Amino acid sequence: MIEPTPTVNANLPQQLATFDTLADALDYAAQGETGFNFYSGKGELVEALSYSRLRIEAQALAARLLASGLKPGDRVAQLAESDGDFARIFFACQYARLVPVPMPLPAAFGGREAYVAHIRRMIENCGARAAFGPTALAAWIADAVTGLDLVFAGTLAGFEAQATETVDSLPSQDSSSLSYIQFSSGSTRFPLGAAVTQKAFMANARAIAQHGLKLTSVDRGVSWLPLYHDMGLVGFFLTPLTAQVSIDLLPTHEFARRPLVWLDLIGRNKATLSYSPSFGYELCARRAETLNVDHLSLSSWRAAGIGGDMIRPEVLDRFAARFAARGFDANIFTPSYGMAETTLALSFAPLGKGCRRDTVDLRELEQNQVAAAPSGPDARPRDFVLCGPILPDHKVEVRDATGAVLPERRIGRIFVSGPSMMRDYFGAPEETAAVLSADGWLDTGDLGYILGGEIVITGRAKDLIIINGRNIWPQDLEWSVEAGVDGLRSGDVAVFSIDRAEGESVCALVQCRLTDAGGRAKLAADIAALLRSRHGVEADVRLVPARSLPKTSSGKLSRAKSKAQFLAGDFDDAFRDD
Repeated sequence: MIEPTPTVNANLPQQLATFDTLADALDYAAQGETGFNFYSGKGELVEALSYSRLRIEAQALAARLLASGLKPGDRVAQLAESDGDFARIFFACQYARLVPVPMPLPAAFGGREAYVAHIRRMIENCGARAAFGPTALAAWIADAVTGLDLVFAGTLAGFEAQATETVDSLPSQDSSSLSYIQFSSGSTRFPLGAAVTQKAFMANARAIAQHGLKLTSVDRGVSWLPLYHDMGLVGFFLTPLTAQVSIDLLPTHEFARRPLVWLDLIGRNKATLSYSPSFGYELCARRAETLNVDHLSLSSWRAAGIGGDMIRPEVLDRFAARFAARGFDANIFTPSYGMAETTLALSFAPLGKGCRRDTVDLRELEQNQVAAAPSGPDARPRDFVLCGPILPDHKVEVRDATGAVLPERRIGRIFVSGPSMMRDYFGAPEETAAVLSADGWLDTGDLGYILGGEIVITGRAKDLIIINGRNIWPQDLEWSVEAGVDGLRSGDVAVFSIDRAEGESVCALVQCRLTDAGGRAKLAADIAALLRSRHGVEADVRLVPARSLPKTSSGKLSRAKSKAQFLAGDFDDAFRDD
């Protein structure tokens, strides 16, 4: 029977990301007993990979990779399955001074052809010289690299079967070299890879471990987050290793089917740390309405992180209420803010304070770009979540359209700087220059304000809808529809604006599960009436089949892709047979 790695290192003093490189961090962690534990979607332990064994196997693989013709600095594409082979290849790249490039699994894309084309673009974009993936996707990898000049493409087992030679020594480490390339999830034109140096990664890991989550020697993490997304890769794969913390990993593609396995594993292994976007908490709360959860025990959980998307306070309220009897304390919610371009984290709300909110008047927000407290009988209250102060050694500014820094409670574009900024978008100097200034300030693309020194996010600048001088946030419209119309779920609605000859108009795509034309017509009319009465917005409501709205690689609804598909006519044939 396989036993998971222990939570506590008996004889190894904890070091919190005090290393120059990831290889150095693994060298240290390998002196203890902790490690990665890979579980099936049913919660069965498949492999316990101690950091000690990982170091031995990664170094041996690194020598084979270099002997195969790969050279330091070459990029290695990895389809990021949550398994031991991903860890072996990723850390072999660290020792060989190769640059791993985690890439998404098929679940977020529409069929084999679209997925293969997407992966091929990523491989070409980063100039990968090798590509690895799980056995189940070996044929897909072969299709994706057809005609490309790669040293190898296939599975780790296939590589080891043919690569028998090794080099005598591994290259020395350099903190200024690239550690990995992390593709942003939301691009619709072409993939952009954030190039992260060893130094930038370690600065972020140190800030997370020492200040954001304040890791201790008795911490343990559980994660189902994808390893091709920054929150999963950096937050619950790499940073724990730099603090010698054991991590239990569930396969991302299984989470939606069995979300409560996540909570069960937290209780079973007495984990203290775990994160999720809002939809993960919502899915668990909804599933718990029909399933018995008396066996769950969540009292060990001390930091329930929330990030990766706009935070929905009401979702967290429902989760906390549903699982309070199972030992969950709402005060452990830890809102956070960050992105791949900053390695991961930029801010953490204070631990143990829960999800704190600022209630503002939506009218002032939309008309004057001011986060003012509601007043008067016509006030429209709206809650935003405080995401904590900027991490040490980093800076944040909220700027207006002219670049002037705005005072507290004024809405503007968020700019950040600090030691964990990406080096660039790999191979894309124009795109890099558009967001990263010569003096190191990054345009996050997010809108928000500062309150008491803490960051409050209100939405993405590119998604903002401007109608008759009002700044309207699409998520407000989406959440109103999902909450106000029976039968709709989180992620069922995508709202965006379209530039027409007569001006900007609002379109709402809504996933519909109704089978009769009359019921669908009533649903569309009800949604249009709700948006008109609650937000004063006239919307073109289009119903689309269930599961047809696209998502990003991190599992979030993609408004940009939804809009692109709508404009391309992809939804024109929806329910045509009626």
